[in-house]
Amino acid sequence: MSVIESVENKTIFGPIRSRRFGNSLGIDLSPAVKQCNFDCLYCELAPAATVDKQTDIVSVQTIIKDLKTALAEHHNIDVITLTANGEPTLYPYLDELIAEIDKIKDDKEILILTNSATLADEKVFHTLLKLDQVKLSLDAVTPETFKKIDRPHNGIDIDALTCKVEEFSKKFAGKLYIEILFVYGLNDTKEEVKALNEVLKKLQRVERIDIGTIDRPPAYPVQGISYSELFDIAHMFDASLPIHIASRVHAESCQSSYSDEEIINTLDKRPLTFDDTALLFDEASQERLKKLIEAGDISINKVGNLEFLVLSRNLKRKRQKS
Repeated sequence: MSVIESVENKTIFGPIRSRRFGNSLGIDLSPAVKQCNFDCLYCELAPAATVDKQTDIVSVQTIIKDLKTALAEHHNIDVITLTANGEPTLYPYLDELIAEIDKIKDDKEILILTNSATLADEKVFHTLLKLDQVKLSLDAVTPETFKKIDRPHNGIDIDALTCKVEEFSKKFAGKLYIEILFVYGLNDTKEEVKALNEVLKKLQRVERIDIGTIDRPPAYPVQGISYSELFDIAHMFDASLPIHIASRVHAESCQSSYSDEEIINTLDKRPLTFDDTALLFDEASQERLKKLIEAGDISINKVGNLEFLVLSRNLKRKRQKS
């Protein structure tokens, strides 16, 4: 195991304007090489053997030094995002690093992007509880599909993983996000969505569930699905779940004409963002939507950095009475 005091590959990248998380300054906890406990079919990084720990390690001092320099240069930052060429929770000094970032972050929040697998490690579990925002990936919950799509390191069990995700959702006091990436012919079936739905219904205090698909060249020869297919999948989930379609792949092909009642029925089943409605509704339908908003039938509900269109309380009451 080597601890690197300085690396040619920078640990800090960005800022990146994230539609979901705001202005993000990224920290790569494995800048020199891919180190991950998954070898996902859809990964944008080259295929690599899975590992259960990092051996190529950047020191906390190096990361904090680089972060201080970046924060002095970039002032309009919403989140400091912990990620990696691989899985960031494999970084062995994560708890110490978060404590040091807390000292210099001011009003910025710390977000981590993790595949959820290391929640089985109690030390990691309790470290993540200290964060402001956590995004957990959960692509499949049936053992066969989980192994096919995420190609986990030996010993990672999906049933144990989902139990820890459920436990984490009950204990975490910050903003919790779940992300599901759909791959054509693997986890996009009704059976797989139904299984995911049952697990997601057990979670508590989830800010948002982002569903998406492949939009970058994958490591292996797999394909994504279209926006219209994501839209159909969104409606397979329980209406109480805060589903958000995060991908915008081939969306121009699914614009249609919606009457006032069809717009209302659609939003009653699943809140949509303005981006969603721009992709789903033709020009005349968007004008009808605008009038419904002006009439007070449709309201705007902000969740994190995203604005969702929902039925107004008054309209909901009218529909319940009729």
